[in-house]
Amino acid sequence: MRITVLLEYFVDLNFEPEEARALHQKYYTEYGLSVRGLIEHHDVDPLDFDAKCDASLPLEELLAPDPAVRKLLEDVDLSKARIWALTNAYKTHAQRVLRILKLEDLFEGLVFCDYEVKNFSCKPERRFYDEALALAQTTAEKSYFVDDNFGNVRGAKWKHCAFLYDAALDAKALAGTGAGGGVGNIGDLKPEDGISVIHRLEDLRQVWPEVFKS
Repeated sequence: MRITVLLEYFVDLNFEPEEARALHQKYYTEYGLSVRGLIEHHDVDPLDFDAKCDASLPLEELLAPDPAVRKLLEDVDLSKARIWALTNAYKTHAQRVLRILKLEDLFEGLVFCDYEVKNFSCKPERRFYDEALALAQTTAEKSYFVDDNFGNVRGAKWKHCAFLYDAALDAKALAGTGAGGGVGNIGDLKPEDGISVIHRLEDLRQVWPEVFKS
Protein backbone atom coordinates (compact mmCIF):
# COMPACT_ATOMS: atom_id res chain seq x y z
CA MET A 1 0.00 0.00 0.00
CA ARG A 2 2.83 2.43 0.81
CA ILE A 3 4.28 2.00 -2.68
CA THR A 4 0.89 2.86 -4.17
CA VAL A 5 0.65 6.01 -2.05
CA LEU A 6 4.20 7.01 -3.01
CA LEU A 7 3.49 6.56 -6.71
CA GLU A 8 0.30 8.60 -6.36
CA TYR A 9 2.37 11.38 -4.79
CA PHE A 10 4.71 11.33 -7.79
CA VAL A 11 1.73 11.41 -10.15
CA ASP A 12 0.31 14.38 -8.24
CA LEU A 13 3.56 16.16 -9.13
CA ASN A 14 2.47 15.80 -12.77
CA PHE A 15 4.57 12.75 -13.65
CA GLU A 16 3.04 10.07 -15.83
CA PRO A 17 2.58 6.73 -14.01
CA GLU A 18 5.46 5.01 -15.79
CA GLU A 19 7.75 7.98 -15.20
CA ALA A 20 6.66 8.02 -11.56
CA ARG A 21 7.67 4.37 -11.13
CA ALA A 22 11.01 4.97 -12.82
CA LEU A 23 11.80 8.05 -10.73
CA HIS A 24 10.79 6.36 -7.50
CA GLN A 25 13.10 3.44 -8.32
CA LYS A 26 15.91 5.80 -9.35
CA TYR A 27 15.71 7.98 -6.25
CA TYR A 28 15.32 5.03 -3.90
CA THR A 29 18.43 3.44 -5.43
CA GLU A 30 20.53 6.61 -5.55
CA TYR A 31 19.56 8.19 -2.24
CA GLY A 32 18.26 5.31 -0.12
CA LEU A 33 15.03 7.27 0.26
CA SER A 34 12.84 8.48 -2.59
CA VAL A 35 11.90 11.73 -0.86
CA ARG A 36 15.57 12.75 -0.91
CA GLY A 37 15.47 12.72 -4.70
CA LEU A 38 12.22 14.68 -4.71
CA ILE A 39 13.77 17.32 -2.46
CA GLU A 40 16.97 17.48 -4.49
CA HIS A 41 15.42 17.66 -7.95
CA HIS A 42 11.83 18.85 -7.51
CA ASP A 43 11.92 21.16 -4.47
CA VAL A 44 9.42 19.02 -2.57
CA ASP A 45 8.69 19.91 1.06
CA PRO A 46 9.51 16.73 3.04
CA LEU A 47 6.89 17.56 5.68
CA ASP A 48 4.25 17.75 2.94
CA PHE A 49 5.52 14.42 1.64
CA ASP A 50 5.22 12.90 5.11
CA ALA A 51 1.70 14.25 5.61
CA LYS A 52 0.45 12.92 2.28
CA CYS A 53 2.32 9.60 2.31
CA ASP A 54 3.36 8.01 5.61
CA ALA A 55 0.92 9.94 7.80
CA SER A 56 -1.98 9.04 5.51
CA LEU A 57 -1.46 5.29 5.77
CA PRO A 58 -4.08 3.36 7.81
CA LEU A 59 -1.37 1.69 9.88
CA GLU A 60 -3.82 0.54 12.53
CA GLU A 61 -5.38 -1.67 9.85
CA LEU A 62 -2.06 -2.85 8.42
CA LEU A 63 0.02 -3.58 11.52
CA ALA A 64 -0.53 -5.63 14.64
CA PRO A 65 1.58 -6.37 17.72
CA ASP A 66 3.67 -9.54 17.57
CA PRO A 67 4.19 -11.06 21.03
CA ALA A 68 7.25 -12.98 19.79
CA VAL A 69 9.02 -9.79 18.73
CA ARG A 70 8.23 -8.12 22.04
CA LYS A 71 9.53 -11.17 23.93
CA LEU A 72 12.72 -11.12 21.85
CA LEU A 73 13.39 -7.50 22.79
CA GLU A 74 12.47 -8.10 26.42
CA ASP A 75 15.03 -10.90 26.51
CA VAL A 76 17.90 -8.59 25.57
CA ASP A 77 20.21 -8.16 28.55
CA LEU A 78 20.25 -4.39 29.01
CA SER A 79 23.48 -4.62 30.96
CA LYS A 80 25.10 -5.77 27.71
CA ALA A 81 23.16 -3.93 25.02
CA ARG A 82 20.85 -0.94 24.75
CA ILE A 83 18.07 -0.99 22.15
CA TRP A 84 17.69 1.84 19.66
CA ALA A 85 15.55 2.09 16.53
CA LEU A 86 17.11 3.45 13.32
CA THR A 87 14.65 4.40 10.61
CA ASN A 88 14.50 6.23 7.30
CA ALA A 89 11.08 7.58 8.26
CA TYR A 90 10.23 10.85 9.97
CA LYS A 91 9.92 10.67 13.75
CA THR A 92 6.11 10.86 13.91
CA HIS A 93 5.72 7.88 11.57
CA ALA A 94 8.31 5.84 13.45
CA GLN A 95 6.72 6.63 16.81
CA ARG A 96 3.30 5.71 15.45
CA VAL A 97 4.56 2.35 14.17
CA LEU A 98 6.25 1.49 17.46
CA ARG A 99 3.13 2.50 19.39
CA ILE A 100 0.85 0.32 17.25
CA LEU A 101 3.25 -2.60 17.60
CA LYS A 102 3.35 -2.00 21.37
CA LEU A 103 7.14 -1.78 21.36
CA GLU A 104 7.85 1.88 22.07
CA ASP A 105 8.63 1.29 25.75
CA LEU A 106 11.43 -1.13 24.84
CA PHE A 107 13.54 1.35 22.88
CA GLU A 108 15.92 3.70 24.63
CA GLY A 109 16.18 5.98 21.64
CA LEU A 110 15.10 6.65 18.07
CA VAL A 111 17.28 7.81 15.17
CA PHE A 112 15.17 9.10 12.29
CA CYS A 113 15.28 11.23 9.16
CA ASP A 114 14.74 14.74 10.44
CA TYR A 115 12.61 16.31 7.72
CA GLU A 116 12.87 19.66 9.49
CA VAL A 117 16.61 19.83 8.84
CA LYS A 118 17.98 20.75 5.43
CA ASN A 119 20.11 17.99 3.90
CA PHE A 120 19.05 15.50 6.57
CA SER A 121 20.90 12.19 6.56
CA CYS A 122 19.41 8.76 5.90
CA LYS A 123 20.51 5.15 5.61
CA PRO A 124 22.77 4.03 3.97
CA GLU A 125 24.75 7.28 4.18
CA ARG A 126 27.81 7.13 6.43
CA ARG A 127 26.67 10.32 8.15
CA PHE A 128 23.45 8.69 9.37
CA TYR A 129 25.29 5.88 11.15
CA ASP A 130 27.86 8.26 12.62
CA GLU A 131 25.07 10.47 13.97
CA ALA A 132 23.37 7.39 15.45
CA LEU A 133 26.56 6.37 17.25
CA ALA A 134 27.00 9.89 18.59
CA LEU A 135 23.42 10.03 19.87
CA ALA A 136 23.75 6.65 21.57
CA GLN A 137 27.21 7.58 22.85
CA THR A 138 28.82 4.40 21.62
CA THR A 139 31.15 3.14 18.88
CA ALA A 140 30.85 0.98 15.77
CA GLU A 141 33.09 -1.60 17.42
CA LYS A 142 30.57 -2.10 20.23
CA SER A 143 27.39 -1.88 18.16
CA TYR A 144 24.93 -4.34 16.64
CA PHE A 145 22.70 -3.58 13.66
CA VAL A 146 19.95 -5.53 11.91
CA ASP A 147 17.96 -4.34 8.89
CA ASP A 148 15.89 -5.87 6.09
CA ASN A 149 17.60 -3.68 3.47
CA PHE A 150 20.92 -5.16 2.37
CA GLY A 151 22.30 -1.78 1.30
CA ASN A 152 21.58 -0.37 4.75
CA VAL A 153 23.31 -3.28 6.48
CA ARG A 154 26.38 -3.07 4.26
CA GLY A 155 26.48 0.70 4.72
CA ALA A 156 26.60 0.50 8.51
CA LYS A 157 29.99 -1.21 8.72
CA TRP A 158 29.50 -1.86 12.42
CA LYS A 159 31.14 -4.74 14.24
CA HIS A 160 28.01 -6.91 14.37
CA CYS A 161 25.59 -6.68 11.44
CA ALA A 162 22.73 -8.94 10.36
CA PHE A 163 20.61 -8.89 7.22
CA LEU A 164 16.99 -9.96 7.69
CA TYR A 165 16.47 -11.62 4.32
CA ASP A 166 13.08 -12.24 2.77
CA ALA A 167 13.27 -13.97 -0.61
CA ALA A 168 9.93 -12.43 -1.57
CA LEU A 169 11.53 -8.98 -1.35
CA ASP A 170 14.73 -9.82 -3.19
CA ALA A 171 15.82 -7.02 -5.51
CA LYS A 172 15.98 -9.32 -8.51
CA ALA A 173 12.56 -10.77 -7.74
CA LEU A 174 11.10 -7.27 -7.80
CA ALA A 175 12.92 -6.11 -10.92
CA GLY A 176 10.49 -4.84 -13.50
CA THR A 177 7.43 -5.26 -11.30
CA GLY A 178 7.00 -1.57 -10.53
CA ALA A 179 7.06 -2.43 -6.85
CA GLY A 180 9.53 0.32 -6.15
CA GLY A 181 12.82 -1.45 -5.69
CA GLY A 182 13.96 -4.48 -3.79
CA VAL A 183 15.63 -4.44 -0.43
CA GLY A 184 18.60 -6.60 -1.20
CA ASN A 185 20.03 -9.38 -3.29
CA ILE A 186 21.48 -12.22 -1.26
CA GLY A 187 23.87 -12.93 -4.11
CA ASP A 188 25.64 -9.63 -3.42
CA LEU A 189 26.80 -10.79 0.00
CA LYS A 190 30.56 -11.23 0.28
CA PRO A 191 32.45 -13.03 3.08
CA GLU A 192 34.50 -9.93 3.79
CA ASP A 193 31.32 -8.02 4.61
CA GLY A 194 31.09 -9.98 7.86
CA ILE A 195 27.29 -9.86 7.71
CA SER A 196 25.10 -12.59 9.20
CA VAL A 197 22.00 -13.57 7.24
CA ILE A 198 18.82 -14.34 9.16
CA HIS A 199 15.32 -15.20 7.97
CA ARG A 200 13.40 -14.14 11.06
CA LEU A 201 14.22 -11.88 13.97
CA GLU A 202 14.14 -14.83 16.35
CA ASP A 203 17.35 -16.04 14.65
CA LEU A 204 19.20 -13.23 16.43
CA ARG A 205 19.24 -15.41 19.54
CA GLN A 206 21.61 -17.75 17.72
CA VAL A 207 23.58 -15.08 15.87
CA TRP A 208 24.14 -12.80 18.88
CA PRO A 209 23.68 -15.04 21.96
CA GLU A 210 25.95 -12.80 24.03
CA VAL A 211 23.39 -9.96 24.21
CA PHE A 212 20.50 -12.09 25.46
CA LYS A 213 19.69 -13.08 29.01
CA SER A 214 20.94 -16.52 29.97
